[in-house]
Amino acid sequence: MNALELLLVAVGGGVGAALRFLLDGVVKARVSGFPLGTVVINVSGSLVLGVLTGLGQAGTIPLPVVTVLGTGMMGGYTTFSTASVETVQLLRSGKPRLAVLNGLGMLVVSVGAAALGLLIGRNT
Repeated sequence: MNALELLLVAVGGGVGAALRFLLDGVVKARVSGFPLGTVVINVSGSLVLGVLTGLGQAGTIPLPVVTVLGTGMMGGYTTFSTASVETVQLLRSGKPRLAVLNGLGMLVVSVGAAALGLLIGRNT
């Protein structure tokens, strides 16, 4: 990795974090009681990362682009730590079913989205 690639990954991470902040705010303004914004962000980010990775593996886009957009932007966009905290908060607020739905449901759907993205990317 060279200095330019490192800088681009950092910029991509900042852009991804800003996108996450904006999208989460839009969803929170419409839905309360369940962290749907984080679910949407992590599932969509997993899909996009899968597509990018698949495109890179197929040779459709250069691997440095996959690094900048995947590691940088999607790394800044998705958030496992927020999902973990929100799951614990649901448990602590007496909503164990929602906590399980959030924690396990997001994991299963995100992995499925990543697999779908890889399939799409490799076959493009």
